[in-house]
Amino acid sequence: MIAITCLGSSSAGNAYRITDGHTALLLEAGFPYKSIQRALQFRMSEIAGCLITHEHGDHSRAAADIMRAGIPVYTSRGTAHALGLAGHRLRAVVALDPFTLGTWTIMGFGVEHDAAEPLGWLLANQEGDKLLFLTDSYYCRYKFQGLTHIMIECNYSVDIVNRRVLAGELHPAQKKRLIRSHFSLEHVKEFLKANDTRQVDEIWLLHLSDGNSDAELFKRQIQELTGAVVQVADR
Repeated sequence: MIAITCLGSSSAGNAYRITDGHTALLLEAGFPYKSIQRALQFRMSEIAGCLITHEHGDHSRAAADIMRAGIPVYTSRGTAHALGLAGHRLRAVVALDPFTLGTWTIMGFGVEHDAAEPLGWLLANQEGDKLLFLTDSYYCRYKFQGLTHIMIECNYSVDIVNRRVLAGELHPAQKKRLIRSHFSLEHVKEFLKANDTRQVDEIWLLHLSDGNSDAELFKRQIQELTGAVVQVADR
């Protein structure tokens, strides 16, 4: 049984603790290390590894400190190079090349973002649970079978963005950057329709924009579409 704890999910920082009851992992490290320590009640020794999707600070801020604390960091070579990470605690991940970490089998896959070599993650445990982690991408080229848990970015709604551009609250250049770097509510719906969601128990909506999202609306529409339990990650 997978348990997910959100430490924070926004442009100010992203980090999540997941466990299958045997191996605890940290997904992203986008806060100062001391903040992550406090959020995890200083039980850092329980974390078997930290997976980082890309080098932007709101996802990677504590990466070097986490390695100094003795926790391996798993990320692509491109992300590691962009962050200046090196040493025996670094685990360079090759997309589509699965690896084992405790009771998890993990595979990174390429995503589309304005970063060096961003990855999403597919994690399967020995009890048959399968978790997809997809954030900071404007498109996903892959489809997935047998998912039980989905953690997916739902940054904005096209309707809200268009309304704010017309009202002069959002510059058109900001809209252009959003569309080419992040997943929208509309993207999430299309992604879920294209994938096998029959076994999905829980969906987490991540990284909602402060000004371009509506948490209650997003949660309601994804619940109506899938019938799964939907959680909106706290900012």
